[in-house]
Amino acid sequence: MKLLLLLISGICLGINTYAQNLNTKTNEIHMNLAVQRGEVLMPVIKWVSPAMEYTNSTEKKIKFSAIIESPEPIASLGFLATKSSGQVLGNKKYVDAEGVMKYKIDQELVIPDGDNLISIEVVTQSGGKVSSDRHILVGMDAVSNAVAIDRKDYAIFFATDKYDNWGDLVNPVFDSHTIADELKENYGFEVEVVENPTPEMVFEKILEYSQKSYKPQDQLMVFFAGHGHFDEAFGEGYIVATNSLANDPSRTSYISHNRLRSVINNIPTQHTLLVMDACFGGTFDPRIASARALTTYESDDKEMLARKLSYKTRRYLTSGGKEYVSDGIAGEHSPFARKFMEALKSKGGDDRILTLTEVMSQMERIKPTPRAGEFGDNESLSDFVFVAKSFGF
Repeated sequence: MKLLLLLISGICLGINTYAQNLNTKTNEIHMNLAVQRGEVLMPVIKWVSPAMEYTNSTEKKIKFSAIIESPEPIASLGFLATKSSGQVLGNKKYVDAEGVMKYKIDQELVIPDGDNLISIEVVTQSGGKVSSDRHILVGMDAVSNAVAIDRKDYAIFFATDKYDNWGDLVNPVFDSHTIADELKENYGFEVEVVENPTPEMVFEKILEYSQKSYKPQDQLMVFFAGHGHFDEAFGEGYIVATNSLANDPSRTSYISHNRLRSVINNIPTQHTLLVMDACFGGTFDPRIASARALTTYESDDKEMLARKLSYKTRRYLTSGGKEYVSDGIAGEHSPFARKFMEALKSKGGDDRILTLTEVMSQMERIKPTPRAGEFGDNESLSDFVFVAKSFGF
């Protein structure tokens, strides 16, 4: 009986490990159950560009790239580009991929304005078939219209002021609820505040947001408020959770910036902003770099907003660099939260669009100086914008 249980356990582990390699969001998997020994070896399609399932472009020339990895030789590989109406725009069979187990597609297409679909399909010699799609919205008018009628903003706040082993703070929960209310009432954000979370609660909530379906113009802000820590020996910054130990040489009870960079970067949003109002927050950037200048635009209409939402965003804003920052006076917000609120209340001025550059300008007089920068898969022209409800579409 023990041997049987071990064999069953081994089979389950094998299935789980293998399943991690499958793209369950867009890949359609077809199995030929008549294959010898009842085993079908499934290939995997790894998109390089576009990275998102739904994306947009102001340019008509689109480069798409994908890596196909198969546990057995490929029988056929091809792509099909169509309009949303079903009109075929182009297709190609990669005959040089037949018989190999790894292949990279690099293809450039000129596609018309509107909603377009690119599909890649790979079939193995044993009959396993996988297909994967990318929707691409092309053209300024199409992108502008999508921004106007079909986008959503989210914000998650992790606020900690009660600690089991560290000194309590006075403002993180208060700050987070105040900023969340402003985003909800005046910017239309869907907000959630998680009070005094453990590390497990933080990552469970991030996992929940990783499983949402996001459209190309949707945005997500992740906000941490509370104690932070930096370990000189490890060269690593941390968020301190409500149950983190005061003396933890291994730092396993803390939330490392390194892990946060990875899991937040992998949330399938096109536009993500991480904000930290915590000591040593600037060490989130391994280079402890100051903000890089963001692109600015003269126009103040839908076209400008569409351009800003056409590039993948992975940006961060922290209340300081490699130093302690003030929690402020009870009931009066931290200095960082107060300036953040002032920026939100400005609603971006006449155009009713508040950019990250404009938020940073409100922070210039705070000591220590807040830091801003990029991480993960950020594209150089990206930005994170707060669009006031009164913006005229």
